[in-house]
Amino acid sequence: MDATGNPTTATPRLGRWTIDTNRSSITFRSRHLFGLMPVRGTFAISGGTVDVAEPLAESGLRVEIDAASFSTGNDHRDSDVRSAKFLDTDRYPLFTFVSDHVDATGVSGTLTACGVSRPVTLAVVHSEVAADTFSVRATTRVTRTEFGVTAARGMAGRHLDLTLEVTCVR
Repeated sequence: MDATGNPTTATPRLGRWTIDTNRSSITFRSRHLFGLMPVRGTFAISGGTVDVAEPLAESGLRVEIDAASFSTGNDHRDSDVRSAKFLDTDRYPLFTFVSDHVDATGVSGTLTACGVSRPVTLAVVHSEVAADTFSVRATTRVTRTEFGVTAARGMAGRHLDLTLEVTCVR
């Protein structure tokens, strides 16, 4: 933050950065039982890169998400969601996000999940830059039915509010 309390927008050094999968994750929130009960969980990021360019708009990123890493802490629900009825992780083991536009406040691109690709915009809500690393927290909301995940309408939440916590290293 600067002297007035406003966030500063430092840009990482130019070049290719690798997502540190041990320090990066995706958390989500949704609702089930006709919207009455909250559900929280995680996905693991299995890999990815960030290419920082000048101007920033020419930067790009690619993130790979392990679909079978879906976890809410409820083994029965998690197994059901990984099944062919929902995410079909045997058939679609990887979700990907590839950017097409980057700026200081957001990243837009294409999310591919369950064999379906849709545009998604991530809002950058926090970033920190150090000499050898940088981290970014970004949020978005996706509608599961847009990705062909249509089972259990009413019982399973329609929207997932996603938070990506990504740390990148040289």
